[in-house]
Parts: sequence; structure tokens; C-alpha cells
Amino acid sequence: MESRLPGVVGPAEWSPDSSRFWFRLGTSGGWRFQLGERPSASSRDAFDHDRLAAALTTATEQDVSSERLELTNLSLWGATGIEFDFADERWCWDGQECRRLTEDERYGVRSPAGDRLAFTRDHDLWVRDLATGSERRLIEGGRADSFYGGVVPSPLRMAGLPGAGQPWRETAVLWSPDGRRLLTHRIDTAGAGTITMSLSTPLSGAVRPEAVEYLYPLPGDEVLPTASLLIIDLDSGRITPADIPPLEMYYYGSPIPAAGASSRAMWWREDGESVYVVRRFRGHRRVALYEAGIDGTSRIVMDESAETPIDTNLSTSGPVNHRTLDDQDLTVWYSQRDGWGHLYLYRTSTGDLIRQLTSGEWAVADVCHADAAFVYFTAVGRNPDEDPYLRRLYRIRLDEPGAQPELLTSQAGSHEIRFAPDGGSFLTTWSKIDSPPVTQLCRSTGEVIGTIATADLSDLLASGWTYPERFVAPARDGHTKIYGVIIRPSTFDPAISYPVIDSIYGGPQMNQAPCAMIEATTAAHRLWQAQAIAELGFVVVMIDGLGMPYRSREFRDVSYRNLADAGLPDHISALRSLAERYPYLDLDRVGIFGHSAGGYSSAQAILAHPDFYKVCVSSAGNHDHRLDKASWIERYQGWPVGEHYVEQANRTIADRLEGKLLLIHGEADENVPVAATLSLADALVAADKDFDLVILPNRPHACGADPYVIRRRWDYFVHHLAAKY
Repeated sequence: MESRLPGVVGPAEWSPDSSRFWFRLGTSGGWRFQLGERPSASSRDAFDHDRLAAALTTATEQDVSSERLELTNLSLWGATGIEFDFADERWCWDGQECRRLTEDERYGVRSPAGDRLAFTRDHDLWVRDLATGSERRLIEGGRADSFYGGVVPSPLRMAGLPGAGQPWRETAVLWSPDGRRLLTHRIDTAGAGTITMSLSTPLSGAVRPEAVEYLYPLPGDEVLPTASLLIIDLDSGRITPADIPPLEMYYYGSPIPAAGASSRAMWWREDGESVYVVRRFRGHRRVALYEAGIDGTSRIVMDESAETPIDTNLSTSGPVNHRTLDDQDLTVWYSQRDGWGHLYLYRTSTGDLIRQLTSGEWAVADVCHADAAFVYFTAVGRNPDEDPYLRRLYRIRLDEPGAQPELLTSQAGSHEIRFAPDGGSFLTTWSKIDSPPVTQLCRSTGEVIGTIATADLSDLLASGWTYPERFVAPARDGHTKIYGVIIRPSTFDPAISYPVIDSIYGGPQMNQAPCAMIEATTAAHRLWQAQAIAELGFVVVMIDGLGMPYRSREFRDVSYRNLADAGLPDHISALRSLAERYPYLDLDRVGIFGHSAGGYSSAQAILAHPDFYKVCVSSAGNHDHRLDKASWIERYQGWPVGEHYVEQANRTIADRLEGKLLLIHGEADENVPVAATLSLADALVAADKDFDLVILPNRPHACGADPYVIRRRWDYFVHHLAAKY
């Protein structure tokens, strides 16, 4: 919900010592960055916005507005100093002047005390003393195809395209809590498969197209980049390989989490004497937790296998839900082994199961914090009388067999939680799809300390806008409940017959239909895109059918090796049910659009269900899964690669096209190669089918938010669907 709506709070961050938190607050004129200090829920400007805007204007020679500072990845330090990303560069501001950070500063990783910086140079890992400026090479001998401490770069970074700097980083290290040691790796890429990106209109101004060759593992590739873990003692300089088999890499970046990342796929013991590594094996049907000591020896703490993929969260894009409590020799392990996402308690030293902590026909969503007494987690579906997608915060005792989860957020709505590092407090932003977001500071007991902000939607409501409607409808089987939202134009008249547009994603790692109006959720961002289309004279729906996450394992596994399904039979069932309820829905005029996995699913819809879907706008679609990233496809389509990959490629059923189809793809798409769309175009040409195609020069995967693409999407539906098809 990136808007000017007053009282809307952006994602909050805590200081490492838990004393402060900061966030972006919407105002009637723009937004302000706010700073709060515990235990008070009150906040003030985090810095002088006017002075910072003036300093940025001077440094960039651009006109920077103090009411709409486009700052991301904000980090506060000292009394007035801050660091942030702005205009594709990293900056620091000391209250007077803005300075661009050097490459080392931007992509290096500071020690916990902030006194040293680890960075890469010439394929090797270095460290700099920030007080003296002295540097030393920690490890040497790296080369282009076998390098230390670095990452597999994004092609956007390699091509120098705007927006390429984040989230990709140059340095992959994990400092021990005391700053004495580093976990890093050697990445070997020799023999791994590449793809060539062609830039038809080079930024250099050259006439000849330029090519960027980059590593891009495809599903089924026999040779993958690998990362071998190393532990470096900074005092002695000793380099110790961890006795863990090299980690296979399926995408860019690094298996070592970035500083501050919530993924927690690797972490140090509190005493800095060993590291924990969560390893997902190829095919995603085995997950193990390793512990590697500083002498390099390792052991497997936990090991789980299953017939269908194992995830460490209900969403593969969510944080790892495993935790170790070193002072108690306990491991909290997340598993869907009983059909639902639940927590299990193990003895770390022996790997013995102590007991299952949570159980029932509901699921743990995110583990937010764990301490000696409790584990804190959000859960969905625990209250059978409410929407099963609403998140509430709970805690459960670790030392009491038979303990039941204790609800900490009684406020009616879905909650996004951000715990302070010390676990003493948390911030929650909560709402429902038909109520404004409220942000509060709470104690770990759930007691509300105070309200930080409440979104003010009065001007929006006065304009004629109405809240989206959350609905329940039958799935394809006639009895399973599926959920979605319906978005009407502000000029809605039930006496008018409206064409319907289905906004789909289809990727099984996330839901499309929001159950809350919270800015931090991806689905909420899509909600406002859907509203804009509705204003053109449509009714827009967003539906989560079978195969999507945040329900039971059985519900989710419908999509396994079956991405072509995309829940589309459930979408059709739900829309027919809605049309009985709301006769103004014209099911003779149904369109669909989606981006990325939604680009694939929307094209699959018009090809596989031509009797129902009449118009489609598909952008950046992974239309042939053999051409998509191994990291995502092998989880959902399975490994090894089989004939079902071919059967479910959109090009395989290209000859079934009957309606109107617009394909859009960015030429510089770093996530889904443009070849995926051109492959479908090739099959459509071979089948002598009429379709429309837009290839965007120099545009990355995020082209779906490009104003040109948004306008073309609008125009296509108005032209082909607004009138009787």
C-alpha cells in the first residue's frame, strides 16, 4: 500500500540493542521516516527531512522532495547519522553532507561491533580496520571461476542496469557474535551452464547490441555452481574448511544470508564455537541441519526426508522456522510431517525428539522469536470461526509438556510482527481487508504499550472508493472452501453488467488474494493495481485455489509436479458461484492477467480454458519450465526433469488459443529469460495464431510495474473486453 494515506506504516526495523525502532509513516503530503524509543510508543522524525533533501539535491544535482524521500534499506547509527539507498547508490549522511559510499563500503559487511569491514577484491576476501584504514587479505588464490567471499552476480549488476545494486551484494560472510571469526565460502562455477542476455539498445549508446553472459542453472543441469564453507579465525589467520559437502547453488547470490536477513539458513552458536547450516538437498525432499565446529568437524543434528517437498516455512520465500537454544541444548524444528506446519522440540546434542510442541488442523506461519521459556510464532487457521489466512501471534512454553499455545494478539485481523532482538517487545501492524491498518508497540506478553499509528482512509472513502470484499466459495470438488477478494470500481452500479478480470499469480510460494491491508505484504501491493483496473469499468477478483500455501500440506501438494493447474479449476468454480450471488458479473467477458508465475498461469488459462477466459495479458511468464531457474522450478515441478515439464509448457498447447493474448517481456529479464516468452511466441506462429507481443529493451523482471506496461495492460482490457466480446 505505497501511498500518501495518512497513518500507513511501512516495514519497521529495530536497532541491534533493541532500544530504538524506525519506520516510514504515510502523511497527507507524502511520508516521513519516524524514530521511536522503547518503552514509549510515541515517535518523532528520525532525522531532519528538509536538510537531508537539500543535501541530496546538492550531491545528486536532482530536485529531491523532503515530503517524498525515496530512501530504502535505511540504517540509523549514532545520534544523527544514517545510511540508505537512493537513486541506485548507497549513501551516508552525517547531518550535514551526503556522501556516496565506495564499492567496498556499500557491499562489504561490518563486524558486530562496527569496527571492521569484510569485503572482496580480486576474487579474494579482505578485512579493513575502520579506525586505522589498514587492510589485509584473509585468503588468496581466487580466480574468476573459483572465488572467495563473493557471490554469483545478477546479470543486471553485470550489465550496469539501473536498480541492479540491491538486493545483490558483493560480499558473503557471517561474523561470529564476538567478531573473532568469519564464515564464508569458496564458490566454484567451472562447467556450470550460462545464458546470454542481449541488450539491443546498450546504455553505452553503441549501435551494436551488447551481450551479457551469466550463470543461470536450469532444472536438470548436471553441473551446478557450488559453495564450500570456510571458517576464518581473524586473530590467527587460520582458514578451516567446514566438513560439510559443498552446497549446490541454483540461483544468483550466496547461500550465506545477508546481514540482517530473516532467512536464518545459517547462524553461529551464541558462543561463536560452531555454526549451524540448514541444507536443502536437490529435489527439496530432504532437509538437514548441520553443526560445524571451528575445527571444521561437522555432524548432522536433524535430518528429515519425505515423498513430496519439505519446506522450512509455509512459504518458500518466508524465514527458516528452525531455532537452536544453545544454553538449553534444544532445537525447535519446523515440519509438515503430520500434514500441517508444526513445531517439534529436539535435544540438539543427540538429535532425539523430546515432543511435538504444536498440533492440530492449523499451521505455524513464522517463528518470530525464541528464548529460554517460550517460542513465539504466528499461526493461521487456529480459530475455526475466522478466515484461515489471518495471522495471529502466539507463544508456547518449552518446559511444560502438554502446554497449549497462548494467543498474544487478540485484535481482530491479520498481524505482521517484528520482534525486538532482545525479545522484550514487538511491533505489530494489523488489519483486515475491510478495516484500516493499525500499528502498535506491545510487550512480549501481548500487552499493548501504545498505538503508533492508525491509517486514515477517510479521504479515500469520500472519493467513492469502497473496501474490497473478502469472499468464500467452493473449490472444484464442490466442498473445499477457497478464499478470495472482489474489487469493484468506485462508480459501481449493481444494475450494470460488468466484465470480470482475474488477477492471478499461481506461484505456490505465496498467496494472491490479500486478507489484510498491510503495506508489507506483496498481495496488498497487487491489490492497488487491481483497484486501478477496476476503475476502468471492470470487477477484478483475486483467488487462492488449491495448490497455494498457508493451508494443509495436502492442499499445497496439489501444485507439486502440476504447476499448469495453477488452481484455475477453482478460479472458474469460484467465479461461477460468485455470478450466482452477484448477477452483474458477466462471465461471457472474463479476462485474466499475471506477471512472472502469474504470466505463465494467465497464459495457461486462456490456452487450457478457452471457453471461459477470453482476454489475457501475460507479462514475464515462465512459459516453459525447462527454461526457468532451477531454484524455483525444481521445488515445484520436481527433480529429475520429466515429460511433465514438456506437457505443461504453454507452447505445447499453443494451438488452442482462441481469445486475445498480449505477451510482454523485458529483454533484460534477470529472473525469467526472455526466451521463455519467445518460445511461446514461436509456437503460436507455428500454429498460425494471432497474438500481440511487446519486448521491452533493457527492462528487467520487474517490468510489470513499468508505467508503459501498466498502460498497455489497461488499454488491452478496455479495447478487447469492455465491449461485448
